[in-house]
Amino acid sequence: MNTHTTRAFTRLKWSTPRRNVQTKAKTPRTQPSRRRAPPTRPPSSEPETVYTRHPNYKGPTMSPRLMTFLGISVLGISSYCGFLYASYTREVTKSQALTIPTDVSNRYNTSAPSFDAEVDLAEKAMRLGSKRKDLISRVHGDVLEVSCGTGRNLEYYELGERRGVDSNGRAAVLGCRSLTLVDLSPQMVQIAEEKFKSLHGGDGEVAAPVPVTFRAQDAASVTVESTSHTSHGTGIEGKKLKAYDTIVQTMGVCSMSDPVGTLRHLGSITEKENGRILLLEHGRSYYDWLNRILDNLAPAHADRHGCWWNRDIGAIVRESGLEVVEEKRWHFGTTWRFVLRPKQDGDQNS
Repeated sequence: MNTHTTRAFTRLKWSTPRRNVQTKAKTPRTQPSRRRAPPTRPPSSEPETVYTRHPNYKGPTMSPRLMTFLGISVLGISSYCGFLYASYTREVTKSQALTIPTDVSNRYNTSAPSFDAEVDLAEKAMRLGSKRKDLISRVHGDVLEVSCGTGRNLEYYELGERRGVDSNGRAAVLGCRSLTLVDLSPQMVQIAEEKFKSLHGGDGEVAAPVPVTFRAQDAASVTVESTSHTSHGTGIEGKKLKAYDTIVQTMGVCSMSDPVGTLRHLGSITEKENGRILLLEHGRSYYDWLNRILDNLAPAHADRHGCWWNRDIGAIVRESGLEVVEEKRWHFGTTWRFVLRPKQDGDQNS
């Protein structure tokens, strides 16, 4: 093939028309989402440690020392509980074998010197001091305290009247216009009187701003006229009263031979309209299991301390016929506080 033929063939090749080629429509590309990939932990150069449990693994084990301590503790607690139960059973047997009269108030004649020391710890544990203080803060006017004992309420009395606010937030005259304290035990009264002197006079003369009287007397025989003499140690002439404005008794119902009759008598010498009888007592509980313990040990406790601690204070108050203004209980229901007043004439007729 010569040169001219080659050139002619080349021109013929490029001058041949191209076939129509149908092109497909391009689909738009979807852009990949721009979510950030979660951070990956860089590869560690140290080999990963894989822990596997032994087929017989049963959990963490207790050290022998701890097991020994717990064992000794359980043994000690069980032994102590057994000792308490044996002691309780022995005391119940002794208590039930005793024949104790209802009137055990003469025990206080011998226990008077050590009485405060015997009850201090129990009263502090039960916070009875604050309850005594709250009760005495309600007294007003001419005040009589029966079963005063060794005078455990003396430090809470406000001697002298002043205007203030009562427990209900109303204006009232507070404080004592006169104070009379009686107890059946002369030994108890003597200790109370000495305690009053140390509170208000030291070793010298008692300087009380109001008449204060101490007397050994049964609460069931107290009369209003018996306060119309010169109060001991104060030098202030007493006056003849018609009735007491406030009568206080704390922990005394338990030792009375006739608590219902005594409360009725106290109601008869309390001022009818505004007079109040304030009680802070101990007795039966809300719970039967605790009452069974009190009942089982009551004879021995009465013989030793002159106190029947299983009396139903609520039943005694209801039987006395006094009107209950306020009632409150603490310590599983064994500590009772009552604010009472005499029945009004209209209530008595009904």
